[in-house]
Amino acid sequence: MNHVILGAGGSIGNALANELIKSKEKVRLVSRRKISMIGAESFQADISVFSETLNAVQNADLVYLCVGLPYNSEIWRVMWPKIMKNSIDACKSVNAKLIFFDNAYMYGKSAKMTESSAYNPCSIKGEIRANLAIMLEDEIKNKNIKALIARSADLYGPYALQTSFPYFMVFEKMLNGKKANWLVDDEKPHTFSYTLDCAKALTLLSKDDECFQQVWHLPSYNPALTGKEFIRLTAKELNVPAEYTIMKKWFIHMGGIFNKSVSEVYEMLYQNENEYYFDSTKFNEYFNYKPTTYEAGIKETLNFLKK
Repeated sequence: MNHVILGAGGSIGNALANELIKSKEKVRLVSRRKISMIGAESFQADISVFSETLNAVQNADLVYLCVGLPYNSEIWRVMWPKIMKNSIDACKSVNAKLIFFDNAYMYGKSAKMTESSAYNPCSIKGEIRANLAIMLEDEIKNKNIKALIARSADLYGPYALQTSFPYFMVFEKMLNGKKANWLVDDEKPHTFSYTLDCAKALTLLSKDDECFQQVWHLPSYNPALTGKEFIRLTAKELNVPAEYTIMKKWFIHMGGIFNKSVSEVYEMLYQNENEYYFDSTKFNEYFNYKPTTYEAGIKETLNFLKK
């Protein structure tokens, strides 16, 4: 099988590439800037341009859309529809299957998210993600493409750095002897998805033809941890005090007035104000898969970061 990863170099792109290479699969890493990994082919392309996307997926059997864009709603609104359309059209042209790695923004304030949860976005980014999912789902319903959507909760784990708030608010700070941070409320439970579980799950889905034409939630350990519990587990593993600061909503709002990046985070704070339970029972039962516990995941993540 020829596997093509669109958006290589990100947290899931790297984890997935490593998993496929270990399995001796043929892997092509596609990115705007060449990403090199031993055992994989590197390919430079801008997938917001159809001709480059089509060239990138030539001879592919499976295409994984794992693109990460700057955390900016204006960029998302312009770029994401182009990227999704190009990916769909290119896969249709070469008769490749498409796996879209998605997030949970389209569900909005749903306390418990399952594959059957309604799309009810309460943010600009959520609206954009819902439209992308609908675009691909319409192609699936019309039998124009063989594809599936694989969703995760917020990510943590090896390779999840700049795009992971547990990394820059907890792991990075505590590894450097600083207090951790948490957003809004440290008492609300919040499910996280472990990068290595996601990578293994994507390979399992890719090998099972019955899994296509569906939405899947990637394996995520529950019960969810509160922010307080997540920080305590990290502190215990590092043998340091579990000291942290809670970043209140008003404080983030004030920061957003002066900093565009902070303002982009503000609209997503509902995920921290409310219980955030991401359910992967469908996947766990179908594959008899046990997601990595938070204790084990945090330990492995810290070992990865130390190296």
